[in-house]
Amino acid sequence: MGVLERRQRQKEEVRNSILTAAWQQVLAEGWASLSIRKIADAIEYSVPVIYSHFVSKDAILLEFTRQGFQRLLEQMQQQAICDKAPAEQLQGIAQAYWTFAFENREYYQLMFGLGIPTCDAANHIAELRLFSDFVRHPIEQLLATGPNVDADPYLKFRTFWSILHGLVSIQMIDGQSSKTDNYCQLILQDAITGFIKSLTY
Repeated sequence: MGVLERRQRQKEEVRNSILTAAWQQVLAEGWASLSIRKIADAIEYSVPVIYSHFVSKDAILLEFTRQGFQRLLEQMQQQAICDKAPAEQLQGIAQAYWTFAFENREYYQLMFGLGIPTCDAANHIAELRLFSDFVRHPIEQLLATGPNVDADPYLKFRTFWSILHGLVSIQMIDGQSSKTDNYCQLILQDAITGFIKSLTY
């Protein structure tokens, strides 16, 4: 291994150790507690070393936001198999979104700003665009074959997302329910079934 390759590997190792320490801090104390100083103390590096990898705490938050959307998209892709009918894809997307939120609360809270502000730049990251495109596709398919061909697909996408986020937020704030709560599952299914009907009737 050459000098340049060794330096690059060491750089990646330090970067990963920063993210690992930051994540452990979040799990232990929440997003509000995250600080560059605490990360530096945890990995026994100086604060300037942290800043050489991430220009600010917001840059670390943005990286976790990117990771969160990537994980969410992967779970939705597993649930919404492309050869399924568009309505079934939307049902799968909704279920994957719901499951992700409760299995990855820390990610979800950062991605969607429950309790703390999100990075402004999160609206421009590639993973968020891929998430939007993936969810919008079956909506566009349903609109194209139904009576509402002139409906705005972006508006319908935002409505779908608002339904999911609203239901998840209510349950997270409540703190008593989980992704497996039967009544909450019925509410989720009822809401998504109603949304799908609004596209096709």
